[in-house]
Amino acid sequence: MSVNSIRNLLEIAQVTKPKKVALKQREKTVSFDELFKKVNQIANYFDTLNLPKGSRIGIYSNKGIEQVISILAILSTDFVIVPITRFLKPEQVNHIIKDCNIQCIITDKTKVESLAATSFEGQIITYESISSEGVAFDELYKYYSSERECSIKGHDNAVITYSFAATGFPKGIVITHRNLIDGARVVSSYLDLRDDDVLSGLLSFNVDYGLNQIFCALYKKIPLAIHKMVLSNDFFNHLIQDGVTILPIMPVHISQMFDEDPHRLPTPEQLSSIRIITSSGGKITSQMRADIDKYFPNVKFFSMHGLSEAFRSAFLDPNQIKIRPDSIGKAIPDVDLYVINEHGECCKPREVGELIHRGACIYKGYWNSKEDTDMRFKSIKILEKVINLEGALTDEIVVASGDYVYRDEEDYLYFVARLDDMIKTSGYRVSPVEIESVVYENIPNVTSCAVFSIENEKIEEEIVLVYSAPSEISKNEMIFELKKHLANYMIPSLIVYKKSISLYYGEIDKEALKKEVLERV
Repeated sequence: MSVNSIRNLLEIAQVTKPKKVALKQREKTVSFDELFKKVNQIANYFDTLNLPKGSRIGIYSNKGIEQVISILAILSTDFVIVPITRFLKPEQVNHIIKDCNIQCIITDKTKVESLAATSFEGQIITYESISSEGVAFDELYKYYSSERECSIKGHDNAVITYSFAATGFPKGIVITHRNLIDGARVVSSYLDLRDDDVLSGLLSFNVDYGLNQIFCALYKKIPLAIHKMVLSNDFFNHLIQDGVTILPIMPVHISQMFDEDPHRLPTPEQLSSIRIITSSGGKITSQMRADIDKYFPNVKFFSMHGLSEAFRSAFLDPNQIKIRPDSIGKAIPDVDLYVINEHGECCKPREVGELIHRGACIYKGYWNSKEDTDMRFKSIKILEKVINLEGALTDEIVVASGDYVYRDEEDYLYFVARLDDMIKTSGYRVSPVEIESVVYENIPNVTSCAVFSIENEKIEEEIVLVYSAPSEISKNEMIFELKKHLANYMIPSLIVYKKSISLYYGEIDKEALKKEVLERV
C-alpha cells in the first residue's frame, strides 16, 4: 500500500497490529482495530452532511480519546480539520469560525456553553449526548457502519491551525496530508522510535507539535498515552503507570513538573523507563536542563526548532546539549537550512542572517492572507547567490522564516531574534499587537501602550504592558477587563503605568521601555 495520508497509516496499523493498544487514557484503552472501526463510523456520518470537498470542520474540546478519533475521522474524509484551542475566548473562536467558514464543530459538554456565546449556526456534534436533538458520538457508534473506502491525495488540504502571523491577528496556516506524513516520517527517523516504545500524549492536539505525536504513534504502530498536565504528581504517575518511554514536552512543562516539594518527586530510578525527551516551542533554560539531568540522568534530550510555516527545521543532537546548550542544532533529515544576509549572500560563521528552510515539512501558506503568505513563502531564487540553480528551475518554494540566527564554525545554528517580535510564553505564541488592540478598544482612558516581553526562567518570556493615561488605573481593573477578551496565557503579568510614553521617530521605543522595566524589576 502506498502511503499518501495519515489514513493510510491507520489502515496499515489495523491490518498489521489489530490487537495492539493504539490509545490509552488512564484505565481506558483502544486497540488499533477498535480505533479503525470507530474512526470509520464517525467519518461515515460526516459524509451524510453533504458538505463540499475541502469544507472545514472545527474541533473545540478538551483532550481525550474521542478527540483523537475526531482528528483521524476528519483525516479519513475530503474535509479539513480546524483545531480550536480550548483556552480561547468566544470572540477569538468567532474570528476563526468566520475566517475559514467552519460549517461543523465537534465539541464536548464543557465547551458547549462557550460555543453558544459565538455566532456559529452550523452543525454541532458532541462526544456524549447532551440533549435529545443533538448529535453525539455514542449514538453514531450504534448506527453507522464501520466499513469504509477512501482515497486521499497527498497534496489535499488536511489541517488549518491558527496562531498569530506577522500582522498580529489570528491567521490560519494550511497543512497538507503530505506535510503530516513527512513530519511523522522524519521525526520517527531521527528519534529512532522503536516497536516497544510508548509515546506520551501530553501536548495539546491543537498545534502541529501535538498532532505529530498522534501521527508518529501511527507511523510506528505504538501506543499513545493521553494525559493532561494539571498536577506534577499526577503527571509523574502518568509516566510510571503508562510505561512511557518517549516524552514530548514544551519548556513550560519542565517548570510545571518540578514545581513541587522535592521530597514528593519520584526518584530517577522510578523514571528510568523514559529514554527520550523532546522539547520545542521555546528556550530551554539552565535550570530546566539541571532538573532534567537530575531526574532523567540517562535520557536522550532532543531540543528542536520549528517554524509556523514548516513543521520542523532543526534539532540538536543529545550529545551536544552540554557542549553547546544554546544551539538549536542542525537541519533535520530531508531539509537544508541556509543563513543569508540582506543581500542574499551566505553568512559567514558568527554573522547573523535570516534562516531559510528548504525541503520537507513546508506548509502550503496562510489561509485568506496573501500578505503573510508572500512574506514567508518565497521562490528559491532568493538562494541564487548561495546555490546553483541549474536549468533555471525557480518554481520551488522555500520558507524565509523571519528568524534571525547565526552558525558557528562547526555549522551549529544559534537563534538570535524573531523578526515579527512574537512573544513565546508557556508554550504559546502571543502577538503583542492583539493585546495592544484589546487595550485600546476596551480601556478608553489609555492614551498609548506597548506590549513586549522579558525573560522568565519558568515560562520562557513574561508579558509586560506599559501604558500611559491621565491617571493610573487599578491593575486589578485592567486585568479584569483584559480577561474578558484574551486567553489567560495572554494576560500581562507585569503592568507598568507612565504618565507619558516617549516616541522614537514617531514610534514607541520598546527597547528603551524594556530597559527601563528591567532596571525596576
